[in-house]
Amino acid sequence: MKKVLITLVAVLICAGTVAFAATDTKTVTVSATVTATAKLTLGSATLTFPDADPDTTPSISATEGPIAITAKGKTSAAGNITLVVKAGGPLTSGTDTIALANLTWTAGGAGYVGGTMNIADQAVGSWTGSGTYAGTQTYALANSWSYVTGNYGATLTYTLTAP
Repeated sequence: MKKVLITLVAVLICAGTVAFAATDTKTVTVSATVTATAKLTLGSATLTFPDADPDTTPSISATEGPIAITAKGKTSAAGNITLVVKAGGPLTSGTDTIALANLTWTAGGAGYVGGTMNIADQAVGSWTGSGTYAGTQTYALANSWSYVTGNYGATLTYTLTAP
């Protein structure tokens, strides 16, 4: 009987301990700010077109091959991320020029599009919603016997926008 009584007292003590347990609860409010952000990476900062015979090479590819492009943007779920390019002027050598309409590109990758260079913004790519968008752009220069000899240059400006 003593054994049963001791066991019963031990059970009651344990039960009493559980019954008198104390708890306390606190909450933490979490907040995060996400702002529109755009980041553009180009695989090359130069384009070079070698001289070639217009009869055998009517279109000259840039020696750099396709330019790798990575467009990263944070925007709203329905926000449009856009990538455009424009030239500061025609290809120029002294007073001689090659019209921008002779500089074209093809594109690879979802959302990327081909086009023709201009001094106004020309679409390179467009996407909906935040993300990382990888693609390529391959430039070509129309070759012509009418070009005056010289070293021609122009500056191209890319703009990535994530509103």
